[in-house]
Parts: sequence; C-alpha cells; structure tokens
Amino acid sequence: AAQAPRPAWRAGMAAGRGGGGRAAFVRCLYAVGFLDLFGVSMVVPLMNLHIKSLGASHTVAGIIGSLYGVMQLFSSTIVGCWSDIVGRQYSLLACILLSALGYFLLGTSTTVFLFAISRVPVGIFKHTLSISKALLSDLVSERDRPLVMGCFNAASSVGFILGPVVGGYLAELEGGFYHTAFICAFIFLLNGGLVWMLPWSEENTGNREHHQDKGTISFSAKANHDLHLKSATNGTMTNTNLFQSPWIQVATVLKKIKEIACSNLWDIFLVRFLMSVAILLYYSNFTLALEERFGVKPLFSGYLTSYSSALGVLAGCLLGPITRLYQHNTYRILLHSSTFTCMLILLYASALNIWMVILSSTFLAFSTTIGRTCIIDLELTIGGNEASGALLGVGQSVTSVGRIIAPLLSGIAQEFSPCGPPSLAVGLALVAIVIMNANKQKYCSHRNVKLKNQ
Repeated sequence: AAQAPRPAWRAGMAAGRGGGGRAAFVRCLYAVGFLDLFGVSMVVPLMNLHIKSLGASHTVAGIIGSLYGVMQLFSSTIVGCWSDIVGRQYSLLACILLSALGYFLLGTSTTVFLFAISRVPVGIFKHTLSISKALLSDLVSERDRPLVMGCFNAASSVGFILGPVVGGYLAELEGGFYHTAFICAFIFLLNGGLVWMLPWSEENTGNREHHQDKGTISFSAKANHDLHLKSATNGTMTNTNLFQSPWIQVATVLKKIKEIACSNLWDIFLVRFLMSVAILLYYSNFTLALEERFGVKPLFSGYLTSYSSALGVLAGCLLGPITRLYQHNTYRILLHSSTFTCMLILLYASALNIWMVILSSTFLAFSTTIGRTCIIDLELTIGGNEASGALLGVGQSVTSVGRIIAPLLSGIAQEFSPCGPPSLAVGLALVAIVIMNANKQKYCSHRNVKLKNQ
C-alpha cells in the first residue's frame, strides 16, 4: 500500500538529524556557503594593497571599489528575479562559474585596467549566497526556515573567519596575491562541481510538494490583501525556461520587479535599510574610535572583531531554541532583537571604559545575527516563497544602498565626535522600531492566517 510521503525537508532532517537526499542537499548548501565566503575573504583584504602596488592612486582605487558596489546594487535584484524564472540550479551554477572567471582574471591582473575588468563579472554575478538562501527557502517549511537560515549563516561566517587568516599567510609568499586569487577561483570551481552533483531531482519533487502544501495559505493571504508574488512557473522550474527567448526572460524579470515595486513590502525593506545603516555606522569607525576614546591599539580591536564574529556563528546555531521560545513569531523576534541592538549601540556610544565596549560587542553579535536572519524570513513570509529569489535580490540591493550611504553619514557624524556614528545609528534604529510597531497589525494578521491554514 502506498504511504504518505514523509516531509523530508523538515528542518530537523535539514540540520542533519535524519538521512535521505534532502538532508544531504541542505548540508551541501551549508558547504557552498562556507566555501563561498572562505574564498572571498581570502582575497578581499588584500585587494587594496594589490591595486596600489599596480600604481593606482587612492582615488582610482576608490572609484573601482565604488563601481563594484554599484554593479552589486543593480544586479542583485535582476539576478534574483532571473533565478525565479530559469530555476535555482542553472542560475546558481552560472553565478558560481562567472564569479570563478572573475577571480581567475584577478589572478592575472598585472595592470589597473585588467584589475578593473576582473571586477565586472564578480560585481554582476557574485550573488551565490542569495540564490542559495532562496533555494533553502524552497526546501524547508516556513516554520523551520529561520533555523535553517541561521545554520547557513553560521556556516558562511566560519568561512569568513578562517579566510583572512589563510589569505594573510599566502600573502607573505612571493606572488602571494596572485596565488590567493587563483586558489579563490579554484574554490569557486569546486563549489560549481558541488552544486552540479546535488540531487536536483529530489529538490524539484519536494519543491512541487512544498508549493502544493502552501496553496491554501497563499489563497487566504490574497483574500486578506497580503501580497504573494507569483513566479512565471508557480515555483516548479522546468528546463525549457532556460532556453526561452532572452527577450521573454527580460520581460518576465521586469514584470517581477514591477510587482515588487507596487507591493506592500516597502515598510519591511525600509526597516532592513535603517537597521543595516545603523549596524554599518557602528562598525564604520570602530577601530579609530576605540583608539581615540580609550587608547586601545588596532590589534586589540581586531581581536574584538574576531571575537564578535565567532559569537555570531554561535548565535546562528541558537535560532532554533529562540524561535521555539517565541512560538515561531518572527515579527516579535525581529522587534525584540532590533530593540536590543539599539540599546547595545547606545551602551557602546556612552561607554565609560573598555569593558562596557566588550559587553556591548558580546551581546550585539547575537542580536544582529538574529535580526539579520529574521528580517529575511519576514520578507519571504509576507512576500511569498514563490518569488524568493526576487525578494532576496531586492533585499540585497537595499543593503547595498546602505553600504554606499553609511560611509558618508559616518564621515559627517565623526566630524562632531568619535561617538557621532553610533549615536546616529541609535536614532536610525529607533525609527526602524517605530515603523515595526506601526505595522504590528499587518504582520500579526498575516501570521494568524498562516497558523490557521497550517
């Protein structure tokens, strides 16, 4: 007799407590996230030194860095929408392989012009983490998504911690930068092979079941005027989408972008923007401010940053117990973590000694990691899983705008005081908290609909 299929995509299985193709799929995505940031963090800290060694001025180096940020700003939404159209497998492979090409070109860059050219494919297609998160969102239920996303972020953060150490060691060798860039390109090729070997047939089957299970929820949410963006393929990607006319793909991407622009998600994106800028302001002058306020050497600041990064990894693993404690109410977790972040930045801005800074950094690592995961989960919950690539792409664009604006705001605020940037960050975080409170009814009503239909 046929038995009902077991929900192999549940987070318990995804976290490694069970067997099966789906568990291996999710664990492989954790490895993809780790290798991605490990390779990138090997190279990025060495890039400024390398471009200056090629004879570039500070202005030219800054322009090339800004161009990369601008490309990321505009390409993240487009690539995210494209992944919804052609499918995660082909878009993820394309992004990984083209990023590998960019780092290979970086390893051959003996002039400033070649260096700038090498940043183009990376600037446009380095969205592997966003597509991996969209794929994880396809694989797991809404209830378990924060836990799985937290584990993915934790795995990626481990790579970010280890990468600079290995890159610094390689940089000491003769031609160290070129060796590091080639190794980074090889790591991306290894990631491409890993993605190619994933059990995609298992993912496609589970993806169809996942969207069928959520059909009632989507209908009820629409009746309550909550936006659920519809992909051109209703979440079930076929190989024919990849070979559609490029003009059809472009038209579909533009249609998706228009749907998001006309949606009721902009309060969530505004909260993400404000909190991103607040956190970037906190870190913007961290080393300089500690030296001016407490006479602390940059080496100690580096140790403190590494310590906070390690705690961020631990925070990602604790999301499971935290979501259970809050009964999977992502909105409440985000509101409380944002409030806690605001209080900790205020503590740092008014710190009287270095121990208060260490205390604020310790707990800030937890609150920012949890908040970053919850804002992504809230975007996907309100916007609908069917357009997860597009939503995550827009979210990345919003964060990119924050990265462009934060240094400018930090420079202006620092003219008044070393505590100026974190003080401004407190004000922005307070605005984000007010916006969340003002839209409490919207988030709670959506959660009630979701729980009713589960």
